[in-house]
Amino acid sequence: VSRGHIRSYQPVAEGPNLSLIGVDSLKSLRRGKRRNEDLSVRGILMETVPWAVLEADQNAELAPLSLEEERLFEDTSLLERMVERENMMKAYKQVMRNKGAAGIDNMSVEELKAFLQEEWVNIKAKLLAGTYKPQPVKRVKIPKPGGGERKLGIPTVLDRLIQQALHQVLEPIFDPNFSEYSYGFRRGRSAHEAVRSFNSHVESGKYWVVDVDLEKFFDRVDHQILLSRLCRKVSDDRVLKLINRYLKAGVIIDGEYPLRFCRTSC
Repeated sequence: VSRGHIRSYQPVAEGPNLSLIGVDSLKSLRRGKRRNEDLSVRGILMETVPWAVLEADQNAELAPLSLEEERLFEDTSLLERMVERENMMKAYKQVMRNKGAAGIDNMSVEELKAFLQEEWVNIKAKLLAGTYKPQPVKRVKIPKPGGGERKLGIPTVLDRLIQQALHQVLEPIFDPNFSEYSYGFRRGRSAHEAVRSFNSHVESGKYWVVDVDLEKFFDRVDHQILLSRLCRKVSDDRVLKLINRYLKAGVIIDGEYPLRFCRTSC
């Protein structure tokens, strides 16, 4: 069991189980292409994604988008919806509930409200204009229960607010295609629900359990492929540019940029 993802498997004698290579990955291969202008004309990808990746992604045999997915894709005002007052207030409350340490600017969550009262108009204008630049994250290390250390990146409180607001408008677009057996970090799902599902599988007579984890996945995920997949369902270029800037924001270690940090592979 890793990050709340629990799947049960029949005995190997019954045949190979494709979910061993990831249900979400298989589903993503079957998602629809949008249209001919899909990836190659997107300015956000021209400098960040090799043509070989774009062509391979476009030429894959994929099912068409559903009507609901097509409607969401046609939304080119995603950024406006992100910065709407209702969405931002919801994001602010979530950031306050999460609390957490300060980022590289040393601003605490308690100081965020006063900062936004002074600066939000300018920040919103930069977001809409596509000129907002996220701050690097602060690298910290925490001990693992089984020994060793886990590296964490702490964004500034402001960037946590923007990321939460962005998450809230992207979630309805992508969540419906996630595996029904995926319980981690999803609205309305929890580890408790995963345990209940696991128990039901055991009670039905299934007794094979496979624990699979991708080591340092978030350190090594290929940003080029990630962006190309986002392009399939997000048509607002400003949102894609903002996500790309977050991916490239970098880290601060002991007050300094490292000479090299892992971005797409290491």
